Amino acid sequence: MSLLLIIAIISITLALIFYSIGVWGEKLSGGLKIWNLSLFWVGLVFDTTGTALMSIISESTKYDIHTLTGFLAILLMLFHAVWATIAIMKRDEKVKEKFHKLSIIVWLIWLIPYFTGMLLNIF
Repeated sequence: MSLLLIIAIISITLALIFYSIGVWGEKLSGGLKIWNLSLFWVGLVFDTTGTALMSIISESTKYDIHTLTGFLAILLMLFHAVWATIAIMKRDEKVKEKFHKLSIIVWLIWLIPYFTGMLLNIF
């Protein structure tokens, strides 16, 4: 296993950890806080880094469920983090309430490429 692949795997796993703590921390605390927002952005950075490294390692681009949901997940994570930033800056409780409903959905969608990537490369 190459060093680049190890770094990519670690990055993607850190994305899972940070993003999960951010999303579930928001859910369990009952609201969006600055620390949740920070973890959303950190998770996005690690996910994008890991994905970019995996793309460099890959010999060709495959348009399978993993690639398509991975692209969708990064876009949703970006949208999610930007919306969280706006909600925090505006201090609007209605915006935060609507945002709160989206978090788990984005997280669940993010899990699809995480696990398909793992499973497709194991078998």
